[in-house]
Amino acid sequence: MADGARVLLPFDLADEAGGDWPFGLRVDVWDGTGPAPEGDLGDVRLHVLPYGAPCAYDALPRLTGLAVVQSLRAGVDELLPLVPDGVTIANGRGLHDASTAEHALGLILAAQRELPRWVADQAAGRWDPSFVGSLADRRVLLVGAGSIGGAIARRLEACEAVVTAVARRARPAEGVRGVDELDALLPAAEIVVLVLPDDPSTRGTLDARRLALLPDGALVVNVGRGTAIVTAALRAELESGRLRAALDVVDPEPLPADHPLWHAPGLLLTPHVGGGSASFPPRARRLVIDQLRRFAAGEPLANVVRP
Repeated sequence: MADGARVLLPFDLADEAGGDWPFGLRVDVWDGTGPAPEGDLGDVRLHVLPYGAPCAYDALPRLTGLAVVQSLRAGVDELLPLVPDGVTIANGRGLHDASTAEHALGLILAAQRELPRWVADQAAGRWDPSFVGSLADRRVLLVGAGSIGGAIARRLEACEAVVTAVARRARPAEGVRGVDELDALLPAAEIVVLVLPDDPSTRGTLDARRLALLPDGALVVNVGRGTAIVTAALRAELESGRLRAALDVVDPEPLPADHPLWHAPGLLLTPHVGGGSASFPPRARRLVIDQLRRFAAGEPLANVVRP
């Protein structure tokens, strides 16, 4: 039991957590938009990090008695070096599946159906119809077969795309191919979608050599981490007109205002907003309520990525 333990949360849950809230815990609220709470924070045992806030990590150095850090992000790569060994880290697995999958689908459809072109024509008062691409019947290579990848695959298949999923290791029973087959799969891919974390094994997954394996006119989509693509190599392919891209993440990020990628032809770019939609807040709040209930009862936590 963690009865009486102090927890630091980014939002107040009293109105939705039920009659037994706060499960015997002492709750402080800090949303990460300003300085961390004043006073001694050494007795905080569980900290739920604010999501997308400018000061999200600022309290960590003062939480000397911390037992658990709960991130609301799916990836915790940048968090790992900030949290001492022995502190449990849990992630936001599942919170961003629907939102990121919707965004990936939106990027693909916008690129295939040339929506930026029609937006520009509308602004210019120009009526100039023509045939465009499609998603139906296209061969899509989905690199990253976790929970977000699965959500993307379901939406692509509903649009009648032909999806091949790739993971670190093959899962034959699920029809998932291994990353060691990537070179052989790229030449047939009309659309390649990356949903990869940032770690040494994924950085530069699509480099100049692998981009060259894609067929002319292929669409490169990234909704994972920007480091999975070698930016200079992709830019060269875009400027040659051979490939197209739709990116929600880039390297470097945020993209400097003077970076040439902003003006690369054939590129649709959004500023890492795939996971942030109206579906996220209620799902995040439900996860935190469940985690606090587990923590207070001494039960195993969900989504633990580092015990």
